[in-house]
Amino acid sequence: MIGTLKTEPARTRPDLLAAPTVAALDAWPADAPVDVDEVLVAPIDPTLADTAAFCEAYEVGLDVSANCVVVAGKREGVTRYAACVILATTRADVNGVVRKMLDVRKASFAPMSEAVELTGMEYGGITPIGLPEDWPILVDSRVVAAPNVIVGSGVRHSKIVLPGPALGALANAQVVEDLAKAVDTVARET
Repeated sequence: MIGTLKTEPARTRPDLLAAPTVAALDAWPADAPVDVDEVLVAPIDPTLADTAAFCEAYEVGLDVSANCVVVAGKREGVTRYAACVILATTRADVNGVVRKMLDVRKASFAPMSEAVELTGMEYGGITPIGLPEDWPILVDSRVVAAPNVIVGSGVRHSKIVLPGPALGALANAQVVEDLAKAVDTVARET
């Protein structure tokens, strides 16, 4: 158990997951480095889904809470999307590392309506598990190094807990050194 979360195997609680997340767990490769039964889910108060409020309410450290942000950029009139998975103690280097990896002139966070529509997930709960198959999933190396991390579940009323290395082993995942930059957590609160 992490913090005060009450976890159980995610596949036993599809009511706590977005439909694309359920589908991804059902298709979890048998040869994955982490067994699907190690992917856990915990119900939470949906009004506390945002990182700072969640961590405080459920006694979870920012260093084990991972955010999945959807980034977009255009090249030759075509919008390219990627998901970035970073620890809550960091910020994605969107216009440095991410922009170069997407091979676009400028990258930014995708508008909320686009992110929700394209993922089939709720804003504030987007998870790398079950994203569109053609999107790269860029995972900061600090996430993969964590024994366990907490990410969204696709909905705001739960969180997924799983070993960090599992995120680096997702289909289309690329582990990226320095994808994110460490930030002063006090400055983030302002």
